[in-house]
Amino acid sequence: MNKFNKSFTYFICVVSAMGGLLFGYDWVVIGGAKIFYELYFDIADVPTMQGLAMSIALAGCLIGAVTAGSLADRIGRKKLLIVSAIIFGVTAYGTGAFDVFGWFLVVRFLGGIAIGIASGLSPMYIAEVAPPSIRGKLVSLNQLTIVIGILSAQVVNWLLVSDDQAWNIDMAWRWMFWAAAVPSVVFLVLAFFIPESPRWLFLKKRYDEAKDILSKIGGEDYAESETQGYLASEKDAAQQAGLKVLFSRPYRLVLLIGIVAAMFQQWCGTNVIFNYAQEIFKSAGYEVGDTFFNIVVTGIANLVFTFVAIYTVDKLGRRFLMLFGAAGLAVIYFILGGCYQLQLTGFGMVCLVVLAIACYAMTLGPVTWVLLAEIFPNKVRAIAVATSTFALWLASCLLTYTFPLLNAALSTGGTFWVYATICALGFIFFWFKLPETKGKTLEQLEDELVKK
Repeated sequence: MNKFNKSFTYFICVVSAMGGLLFGYDWVVIGGAKIFYELYFDIADVPTMQGLAMSIALAGCLIGAVTAGSLADRIGRKKLLIVSAIIFGVTAYGTGAFDVFGWFLVVRFLGGIAIGIASGLSPMYIAEVAPPSIRGKLVSLNQLTIVIGILSAQVVNWLLVSDDQAWNIDMAWRWMFWAAAVPSVVFLVLAFFIPESPRWLFLKKRYDEAKDILSKIGGEDYAESETQGYLASEKDAAQQAGLKVLFSRPYRLVLLIGIVAAMFQQWCGTNVIFNYAQEIFKSAGYEVGDTFFNIVVTGIANLVFTFVAIYTVDKLGRRFLMLFGAAGLAVIYFILGGCYQLQLTGFGMVCLVVLAIACYAMTLGPVTWVLLAEIFPNKVRAIAVATSTFALWLASCLLTYTFPLLNAALSTGGTFWVYATICALGFIFFWFKLPETKGKTLEQLEDELVKK
């Protein structure tokens, strides 16, 4: 399809992708706030409480991810986006408002639920409304907003750090969290103006409503073509499938690809740079004051190279970018690990870290979400995306928990060699198992990936 309503299509995709912006902000903001709220809550010397504060949101992510699929099928994609926007707004305020550590943890957990919902739901919604010819680009908008959210958190954290240490401990960390309330309200308001997913409407046999939305996206011919394609591939799709069907033989290959891609996006190791930037740059010889600036530099690189992914994902294809990312990171981490082992410090180390983030941002970061949003059949898409997203956040929990242990046992250099090995194994898996998906309708992908 060459013609479509650009303004309408981009509007609904950008609004949905705002869930990614809030996901990115909320996920990273705690890294800058931790040194202040730990002093405020008097847990600076209590490692168990420090770990709980950092990881409690990830536990919420798991709950949000595992429930998002059934909720998305039951109440619809649009309503669940609205629910996630409300949770983001309430928890953004609550996290900075409470003076009791226990309530702080509760609100962080609830905020994690919103992250878990939005992380899978936003790209899935975009994939279901996007024309096949630009689906990769539009789904990548979700990763772009995640990156903007990450950079926003990094900049806000940097700007709110004051020379007045007492103010930092009392108020700086609160405003870091409160800043997310503004985009949460914008997301909530705009979410009322986007349509429901046409493929969810198809599943509910609301064909006229679905065709009306598809007509607004691409015209009458496009709506008719998409409807006929859907009906031909989903003769038995009146009821959404559950986990029993998802894990059955026809869907095993596509589910394996989804789960491995999701977990590999975390276990390729790049996200430890965001979660443990202070430790990584300290090992590279930088003081705390310079670390905040270096973190912003990594965020800028993340943003710039995400635009590269948006430009190339529908041109070079998903398979090529996933292979390039896995191979590129394997090489970079091998070199970076060697530099740490040789105890090299300074600007060159920052360049290697930025290069790793650039490679990730133009490949594995956004393309994984594109794949998760498009490879699953209509009948099992919601539950399959939820399952893969659950695997992603489980991998994130393991990554976050094990980095300090690996760093202590193997040193920073040895840890990056472990990630280099994982990236090499990921390359081998994608080489043999990952098909190309660019330019194909969701129904065409089902015919290729599902064993009838």
